[in-house]
Amino acid sequence: MKWKKLGHVFNPRSFKLANNCIEFAQAPQVLLFDNYVRIYFSTRRKDPTNGKYFSHISFVDMKKDFKDIINVSSHTVIELGRLGCYDEHGIFPLNVLRNGQKIYGYIGGWSRRASVSVDTAIGLAVSHDNGSTFKRIGDGPVLSASAREPFLIGDPFVALFENRFHMWYVFGVYWRRFVDNQPADRNYKIGYAISDDGISWQKREEGRQIIPDRLGEDESQALPTVVHHNGRYHMFFCYRQSFNFRKNKEHGYRIGYAHSDNLHDWIRNDTNVGLDVTEGSWDSDMLCYPHVFHCNDTVYMLYNGNEFGRFGFGAAVLEEM
Repeated sequence: MKWKKLGHVFNPRSFKLANNCIEFAQAPQVLLFDNYVRIYFSTRRKDPTNGKYFSHISFVDMKKDFKDIINVSSHTVIELGRLGCYDEHGIFPLNVLRNGQKIYGYIGGWSRRASVSVDTAIGLAVSHDNGSTFKRIGDGPVLSASAREPFLIGDPFVALFENRFHMWYVFGVYWRRFVDNQPADRNYKIGYAISDDGISWQKREEGRQIIPDRLGEDESQALPTVVHHNGRYHMFFCYRQSFNFRKNKEHGYRIGYAHSDNLHDWIRNDTNVGLDVTEGSWDSDMLCYPHVFHCNDTVYMLYNGNEFGRFGFGAAVLEEM
């Protein structure tokens, strides 16, 4: 593939965001309108009691050339979950999908734990005001831990193909301390579920890792996104080593790729991605959290760069596949 980078298109530090959020515009997710695109992202505010973060959802409206910003949300798009719920401490990401007159928002919900840093599950919220705000269908998740996927169910991407809802998500495999007296690191892989209504989900081959590892069993895979183009399904995701990835850029996130003809069996071929870090730039150390979509008969990718999206996101356009 041949991608053309369009540059660093949104920096959250240039705007006053709702909920006292500062920095970070992670996991950008697109909702298309006739004359512009709305891009939802996860941003953060600090908990003054312990210095930890809460992740909130905001959005930016941009013209379809991804050069001009029309509006940045100044209100709460969706409240965090109630006390003790799966999304009490954050939402990352909010994956959006039009379903008739409604807009479904699939919640990647985060809640803190005592023995490990976090657990996650996937919920659903619905917008009746064209994506300005979302309300949950209930306080609990629609996809969560199970016997063979015991924790860390998250990173939902949902698409309608062949009149059915398809979800790609991640599930946790282990928590492990790679260094004594240091917090445990997590490992997760990509899974797959289907639904007839977008609400009740069935995991397909629970615990089956649908994308093979490139870095060995300690590879973590995150935030899959799938697009149908030229008669084939294409999945983009990010992957990294599960340890020493914050300080060692060689262990940091890169973009992975796989293709499928049936939505079930995937062939991985990262050499075909055609997108990598740019030395000396905002994405010199990592590429992560891709989101791929069609806009005006063209395929685009939004993605985060250094420090997991602290400085916002960029865009790229597919020139050749």
